[in-house]
Amino acid sequence: MKKGIMQVPAGVSNRHVHLSQEDLEKLFGAGYELTKLKDLSQQGEFAARETVSVIGPKGIIEGVRILGPVRKETQVEISRTDGFRLGIDAPVRQSGHLEGTPGCLLVGPKGVAVLEKGVIVAAIHIHMSPSDAQKANLKDGDKVTVFIGGQRPVTFHEVLVRVHPRFRLELHLDTDEANAAWLNNGDKVWMVKDQQSLSMVG
Repeated sequence: MKKGIMQVPAGVSNRHVHLSQEDLEKLFGAGYELTKLKDLSQQGEFAARETVSVIGPKGIIEGVRILGPVRKETQVEISRTDGFRLGIDAPVRQSGHLEGTPGCLLVGPKGVAVLEKGVIVAAIHIHMSPSDAQKANLKDGDKVTVFIGGQRPVTFHEVLVRVHPRFRLELHLDTDEANAAWLNNGDKVWMVKDQQSLSMVG
């Protein structure tokens, strides 16, 4: 990481659902297993062929993709725009931080799962391996600034760094954030550690 600056590829995340095994079986039947559609950029994660409908107080979004593998708790990740459509005021949260979040209904081909919590707008974050973190002089849980150039330059502050041996270097943001910056999957953005470094790419 030269002079506190690193280029990072972007991964734009559309609305999706992570299911617990219990809720998967409620929606698709006893003993059901997800079928892989394609691998995702992060090792071990995949988009499943299965989809569900997400229902809120004011609306429904059909065909929401399930991502695998199954998790301990069900989590529904939407954009703020999706929240307006559903009538759900979802907070910005890190993945897995679900206490105090709103719920929704999930509808599958074999049943319904009633969620008391679990709907979030995922906090923008960067995945990186330990070797990338070492190069950048960062550790898991650190916060950085991300600058996106182009037609509509945007700067995101307090971007969470997540470090794990399985992680591949990538910025994860939702469709609202990407659209605001005219950003596409695979586009490169600038990650900087401090304000002084930001002035060199802004």
